[in-house]
Amino acid sequence: MTFQELRFFYSLCEDSHISNLAQKLGISQSAISLAIKSLEAQIGEQLFDRIGKKLVLNEIGRLFKEKTYSHFRALNDAEDFFKNSKISGILKIASSKTIGDFITPQIVFDFLAQHEEVTIQKDIQNSSQIIQMVKDSTIDIGFIESSCEDADILKEAIGDDQLIVVSGDSCLGDGVFFIDELFHKKWILREKGSGTREVFLDALGEIAKDLTIVMEFSEFEEAKTILLNNPQTITCLSKVAVTNELKRGELFEVSLVNLKIDRSFYLIYHKSKYQSRLFSEFKQFVHAQMSARYKLKSL
Repeated sequence: MTFQELRFFYSLCEDSHISNLAQKLGISQSAISLAIKSLEAQIGEQLFDRIGKKLVLNEIGRLFKEKTYSHFRALNDAEDFFKNSKISGILKIASSKTIGDFITPQIVFDFLAQHEEVTIQKDIQNSSQIIQMVKDSTIDIGFIESSCEDADILKEAIGDDQLIVVSGDSCLGDGVFFIDELFHKKWILREKGSGTREVFLDALGEIAKDLTIVMEFSEFEEAKTILLNNPQTITCLSKVAVTNELKRGELFEVSLVNLKIDRSFYLIYHKSKYQSRLFSEFKQFVHAQMSARYKLKSL
């Protein structure tokens, strides 16, 4: 038996005219009749006597009401509590490096300030690991910097980003180069599995094999230290990650001919994920915040 069937039953106990209940709920009389017949079929007894256009509670119906009404009220009260109470619960998220270091911390902070009974457990991994975590249902929501084409995962674009080539050599910042003119430099790149690395190498295509990669890194501070102390080194990073260093003149964006690397940030979750009130509210909040800060060029 369903909660809806019980709701109809108790309503008819108060007013035996199906037409009144149908009008009150904005549904058809036949839908109510079918629900009551289904309830009676499950019990194996008639709960009402059909007298004209009225359903009159009989002795079986009165006994059923007596035995079940307290349980129905408890369920109804629980439903009201969760509908009307403050959002609460624990949400598990994981972000790839750029998003996790520079974007989601403020979004999470602002959301928690509005919802004090919520806990958000955060993790930072590379994009490929986050995709697997979503598939394994060890997190509720993932944030990645590369696209995901997996039948088990739903993705939503939440913002635009730009990858730029960066160096500590001011001379490179003054010029304009074809990308292959920089291949002799000592390139340091994010580790394999990183969305940033994947998008950059995909943009280069076949010539990516000619890069001189001398080092891999997983932490932005590690890369910045290498770039600042070794002018011959060069990398590709999200502009978000080096905004302050560019403004201070510590690092320099290298202008490229015919190569602009744009990408989107994605929110991902399992296609079978139950979207609780907390899940839905947080997802909507992320979209609103990202729209204000990293507005999508197209949806």
